[in-house]
Parts: sequence; structure tokens; C-alpha cells
Amino acid sequence: MKRINNHLLKVILAGIILTGCNKNYLNVNNDPNRVTDANVTAELIFPQAEATVGNRAASANFLFLDHWIGYFAQNGTFAPQQNEITYNIDFSFGNTLFINHFDVLFDLHQCQVKGLAGGDTALAGASMVLAAKLWQELVDLYGDIPYSQTFQVATITSPAYDKAQDIYNDLQKKLDTAITYLSGSVPNKFAAADIIAHGNTNEWILLANTLKLRLLIRQSEISGFNPSADIAKILAKGGVLMAGQSVSVNPGYSNQAGKQNPFYANFGFTPTGVQSTTADDANAYIVKLEKTDNDPRLSRFFYPVGFAGSNFVGDVFGDLQSNIPVGSASSYFGPGLIGDPGGSGDVTAGPGSSQDQWIVPSFESMFWYAEAVARGWIPGNAQTAYAAAVTENFVWLGVPNAAAAATSYMSGAADADPNTLAGLGTPFLKDQFIAYQKYRALVGIDPLEAYSDIRRLNILTDNSYISAAPGKLSNSIPVRLLYPQSEYTSNSTNVLKEGTISPFTSKIFWDTN
Repeated sequence: MKRINNHLLKVILAGIILTGCNKNYLNVNNDPNRVTDANVTAELIFPQAEATVGNRAASANFLFLDHWIGYFAQNGTFAPQQNEITYNIDFSFGNTLFINHFDVLFDLHQCQVKGLAGGDTALAGASMVLAAKLWQELVDLYGDIPYSQTFQVATITSPAYDKAQDIYNDLQKKLDTAITYLSGSVPNKFAAADIIAHGNTNEWILLANTLKLRLLIRQSEISGFNPSADIAKILAKGGVLMAGQSVSVNPGYSNQAGKQNPFYANFGFTPTGVQSTTADDANAYIVKLEKTDNDPRLSRFFYPVGFAGSNFVGDVFGDLQSNIPVGSASSYFGPGLIGDPGGSGDVTAGPGSSQDQWIVPSFESMFWYAEAVARGWIPGNAQTAYAAAVTENFVWLGVPNAAAAATSYMSGAADADPNTLAGLGTPFLKDQFIAYQKYRALVGIDPLEAYSDIRRLNILTDNSYISAAPGKLSNSIPVRLLYPQSEYTSNSTNVLKEGTISPFTSKIFWDTN
């Protein structure tokens, strides 16, 4: 397997080839403007790698998860994707997602190596933090993956697969090392290159701690799991991201072709005001949940039909095309996700095209924190921590009078009321309660997190989110993806050692339910 950034490699190779061809030609000096591996510095690669991590968070590659877990659904304008609605996935299904994640991981690896070589440990540490996020996502989708031997392209072209649990353990260590790197001096060149925190290493350390907590939370149902050592490290280094501390990226998004905020580009409007997607809208499952609880976030997640009034319509995932409303009769993605309309009130005006792209929203971290408190890992009151996470989600989405609206929502729905949480008797039930509300908060924002909670804690007891397709292979969603075709083509010896993989029974190691 050769997981490298093709564009960067081509540029570097072109520079090397041209240099070689012109050796001693006319006895000229080396051209400083010629691209070589030596002058492609970490500071040049890092901003693009940061922006690409944002692209991955907003990627349409995760759209299948939005479909599977009840967030989005294809409308009746076009025929549905048969492999998605029947869960009949094959080796090509997650191929692009796998390759794209490894592409940016290669860039981040280059940043780490070059940063350390150049004495910029802060940049190396920040690169390791972002890489840890992507590595965990790959493990959560595929299980065992190439890891420790990856990117040693000079000596290893077919890297072996590491055990998923071993990768998780090593990511904890890598994040500890990253925090050490980020605790030192900060070169001005790092601050100039950093388009996430602009050189604020405290923000990077909080993000590293948050990702450490995410790794721990995912393993919470493993028998005998003890997170105390890593929890102590997290608390000693300042804790995790809390209210107002979202991590996002913005290289200078604007309402121009190729320059829009990536989520807006995928699910908002084009620079000319045309819907970016005419195939997808709200899922009937989440719309029903929001209506049942009189949840004001419904109008932040989605627009009403026709972008006016109060008629919210979702599409039933997997239903016959003839039964599903067309796009113009379905609810499109709302202002909490793609940005509020401009002063003219025109939803196509594009204000969201220049907004920051989220990487880890503050409220998502606060939900992990609340789970840790509920489990007794971190001292505190679980109800208070949970209520703070819900309130922060209302604030983040731009719900009017957010604090009061959040309090009203929680007190008006038993499945959201902190008093309900207080009455639950076991850590599992408390976590299940909190994770369900995290699911409600993450609509369109982090479907992989919600998908992981569905597998880990069985948080959705109403199975009407399951595909309505008559030919579906199962009455439950797949528990993982198959290894992609690219691995069977370029790394077949090692991927075949993983044996026969079933998308319905070959669970990720932390999925014990």
C-alpha cells in the first residue's frame, strides 16, 4: 500500500527530475524557485493539511452514515442508491473515504517529520493531534488497519495491519507526546502557518486532551477497562474543550467557486444561488423526533418546505421512490448548519459560505465530558455537565434565546430531562441517556460519532430509522465497512490475513453489545 499525497509527490518528483536533467547544464546555480523535497517545508504543507481535515469533517463521503442513522435521506427526485438502502455494501463502498483519509494523514506525517527536523516541535505536535483524530475515525469504521508501517515508503510498500486496540493504545501515547511538543516554545513560523488556532498552543493541548477522552469514551463498555491514568493526564493538562471553545478551520472561505466553506459547498448553495445538492434533504426519522419533543433545533437543522412557513417534511430512507416527496416538497439543510440568510432574507445569499468549518465543536466535547462524569471518571455532577452540553449545542446552532430554549426543551421531554438522568441507576444507562441527546445534537455535524454511539450503546430503541427498502439485507445497520478494493489491489497479502469480514457481524473491538 502506498498511501501518499499524489499531488505533492508529483510536484516533488517533477522538481527532482528536472533538477537531475539539468545537472551542470550551462553550469548554472540551483534554482531556488524549483520545487524539491528540501524546500517544501512543514509550514507550507500544514495549512493545506489543516484545511483538508476540515474537508474530511464536512465530507460527502460520510453521507451514507447520515442516511443510515436517520439524519438525512434521499428525496424522490432521483432513484435511491441501492447499495445504501439495502445495506448491500461491497469492497468499493468505502474506497474513496479510506484513500482520502490516508492522503491527508500522509501530509500530516510529512508535517511531523519536517517540523521535528526543522526544530518546530509545536507544528509537529499539532500535526500529530490532527492525525490522531483521523486514525481513530479509520479504526472506528474498519477495525484493524495499516498503521505502524505506513508511510515508510522507501522500505515498506505493503504495510502490515495493526490491531485496532493496539492503535488506540498507541494514539494515547502519541497524543501525550504531542502535548509535550506543544508545551515548549512556539516559533513565529508556526503561528503564521496555523489556520486553526493561529499558534495558540493551549487550544491545541485542549484538543489533544479532548481526543484522548474520545478514545476512552469509545472503550467504556469493555469489561475491566480502566481509564484512570489517562484521565489524570487530561485533568493535569487543563481538561477538555468546553463552552465557547470549538475547534474549527478557515483558510479564507468566500462565496466563490472552489473557495466556499466545505459543508456549505456540499449542502448549501453554489455561488450562483443554486442548491448544492438536489438529491438529499431531511430524514423523516429525525424530523418526527424533533416535532414530538417540540424541539426548536428543528428549524436550525433544516429549513421548512419552500424555505418559509413552518411545514417541515422529511423523507423516509429506503422507501419506494414513488412514495418519497421530491426535493421541492422536502426540508433542505438549515441555517444552523449552512448559515443564516443575509439581511435580505434570501437563503441563497451565501453568508454560510465564508463561515468556519467545524472540526470538533465545543458541545461535542462537553457531551464526552458529561459521559465521563456520569461514569465517575471525572469528579462532578452528571446532570449539570449534561445540561451544559445541551445548552451549548443550542448556542452553537444559533437557537434564539438559547439558554432559556434549552431549559424549556429539557424540562418538557422525559428523554431530555436532567431529572430523568439523575434517576438512572447504572453508568451504562446514564451514558445511554447522554449519548442519545448527543445524537440529537449532532444532526449533520458528526454522523460517525452518532453511528459509533448507536453501535456502542444501542441508543436508538425506535428502529424506524432502518431502511424501508424491501430488499434490504438486514433489519439492522452494518456494524462496520469492508476493507476497500484499493487494499485488495495494492496490499492484498496483508489485507487477506484479516480473513473474511462481515459488515453485520465483524464488530469493532469496542462494540461489545
